[in-house]
Amino acid sequence: MRVLGVDPGLTRCGLGVVDGLPGRRLRMVAVGVATSEPSLDVDQRLLRIERGIEEYLEEHAPDALAVERVFAQHNVSTVMGTAQVAGLAMVAAARRRIPVAMHTPSEVKAAVTGSGRAGKAQVQTMVQRLLALDELPRPADAADALALAICHLWRPAGSVGAPQRPPGALTPAQQAWAGAEQAARARR
Repeated sequence: MRVLGVDPGLTRCGLGVVDGLPGRRLRMVAVGVATSEPSLDVDQRLLRIERGIEEYLEEHAPDALAVERVFAQHNVSTVMGTAQVAGLAMVAAARRRIPVAMHTPSEVKAAVTGSGRAGKAQVQTMVQRLLALDELPRPADAADALALAICHLWRPAGSVGAPQRPPGALTPAQQAWAGAEQAARARR
């Protein structure tokens, strides 16, 4: 199953494509950001971001799209731009009949690090480990997009659009945790 994760933002929109199935190693397919300059009018900024999302959808043909659920922030203009970009991504997927799922930031952090309060650095580090990358995915928006894709792939079996795994099988998160524990013990 191939998932495109979208970390919406009006200046930088993280885009990350991950392939994975239950019980199999995850593989990063692509990662990047779609950008727009703050000096442009908002319609032109949205157009630039939308083009980047469209390119990823066309080039990588995902089976699902995972978007960060926008939550209320103190800065209304930031949340407005984020919500607008999330809407662009969902419409682009809907045109292609690609299922869309929304995940909260704490849900994504918990899926990838084990803690819903993990910081950006922790998320980047775990994404690097889970995808066996040579270096940390940068910028943080790109790492967050990969984390969204991982979170979506690791949803519990039986969730709408979730990959199926045999009864009693460890989730990918549990397997990754067990592997990290074994590696830590081996270093002692």
